[in-house]
Amino acid sequence: MKNLFSFLLISILLAAFSCKPKAPEKDTFIPIFSTYKTDSTGPAGPAAKNETYYGLLTPMEICVIFNRLAVPYNNATLNPVSNRDLYLSNSKAAINTGVYGVDFGYLKMFGFGQEVIDYMVTIREISNKLGIPDNMLTDPIRRVQNDLADPDTITNLMKNAYIDIENHLRQSGRESTAGLMMMGGWVEAMFIATQLVYNPLNPDAEVVQKIAEQKYTLTSLLSFMKNYYDDPVVVYYTKKLKFLKNYFDTFEIYFEKGDLEIDTDRQVLRSSGAKMTVTVETLNTIRDYVAKLRMEMVTP
Repeated sequence: MKNLFSFLLISILLAAFSCKPKAPEKDTFIPIFSTYKTDSTGPAGPAAKNETYYGLLTPMEICVIFNRLAVPYNNATLNPVSNRDLYLSNSKAAINTGVYGVDFGYLKMFGFGQEVIDYMVTIREISNKLGIPDNMLTDPIRRVQNDLADPDTITNLMKNAYIDIENHLRQSGRESTAGLMMMGGWVEAMFIATQLVYNPLNPDAEVVQKIAEQKYTLTSLLSFMKNYYDDPVVVYYTKKLKFLKNYFDTFEIYFEKGDLEIDTDRQVLRSSGAKMTVTVETLNTIRDYVAKLRMEMVTP
């Protein structure tokens, strides 16, 4: 879905630069979470740097966190495929096309059986309500049925399918529909991350960083959606997202001097760590707000 996120580049760069790469004075900045390594033993050398996409918390980024923490399979968190026939409006269909796409990415981590195909079929059927040509997902489904043992095949097929859907919506002048689809995927990704990966009793700093960095994406998502205020559904959810942004604005993310790199070709931020002032209380508030927003989105 890289093409779907290409519009985020300019606004994310601005947001990234606002995160001051030099460390502030000790008496004015006390990080609550840090992902920088403190072990000074061993030979000196550059620390390995991790990458963060400018855009949404994609299913593949979620998979990295899940695999590292060995999060168990829990399909009760996902939007049931039985809901697909209940989304009667174009806006609900668009939002949940994004939701089901993230759910598919989550499921793919735990196996490639019938449940994965069920979600692919669901994505095809709900996207049909948006006027998406049937073959964009029928062909990938047929190939997946013959290549279930190859996870890379599944990933690439669905990635290309979403690119085709995005291009079709743009070419037909329905950018706002593409925006709603992207918003649904982002909220679902945040929901899964905060419900299954984030542990408020013992927060993992890397997970906290992944969640905190979504303040960049949220800013870009809002910047994109404001171009389509002629759509009342876009206006409605923009207000909801602005309220969520207030919580993200209460904390800062800092990078050590010289550590932050911005790869404009691949659209990623690269650093060996980050220091964050976000509190557990704020993280819990974000988690709860996302859960309420997501419930509203998936409820027919």
